[in-house]
Amino acid sequence: MQFLRRCVDKPYRLGVFPGTFNPVTVAHLALAEAALAVVDEVVFVLPRHFPHKTYTGAGFDQRAELLQLALAPEPRFSAAASDGGLFVEIARECREAYGGDVRLSFLCGRDAAERIANWDYGRTGAFSEMLTKFDFLVAARGGEFCPPESLSGSFTRLELNGSLDHISASEVRARIAGGEPWEHLVPAAVRRRAGEIYTAARKLPAR
Repeated sequence: MQFLRRCVDKPYRLGVFPGTFNPVTVAHLALAEAALAVVDEVVFVLPRHFPHKTYTGAGFDQRAELLQLALAPEPRFSAAASDGGLFVEIARECREAYGGDVRLSFLCGRDAAERIANWDYGRTGAFSEMLTKFDFLVAARGGEFCPPESLSGSFTRLELNGSLDHISASEVRARIAGGEPWEHLVPAAVRRRAGEIYTAARKLPAR
């Protein structure tokens, strides 16, 4: 794990927020800010290779640049690049960086939680084993997440201030491509640079 920025104090409970952040949005920040009510630090993790997901619009270094700009005002936000993209790989890198005694809580929305819980991990009990190593903080997104009763102790609901269902990175990219207003969907600190990056990407020839 390579840190782009790191909090000074060692956390007891660490919020881990993986994503492509393509680009980082006000919804990403709202979720992380809500998590600070229950964790000591949130580390935004930008995997160099994200399995099961493709993306276009901005390169890794550009997304890392935007992420650092967005997180600068909050001292309890860290950012790091990871070599692995799976949750178990990211958790392993976090433990190596923060120590084996830190409690890890992954941040996600309801839609992501359902994908994670229902994923085919190749063998019975694999997901339950993962939940002995970390838990989840889940924000409502298009509805509430209702985990199986046997796993409910590993999922905690995150309270957000208002609905953010309409905000997504793909919506930002679509609005930029279509010449529609988009600035209100991203943190003020990244608006100028995001406009430069994604407007330039829109003009590139299709591959």
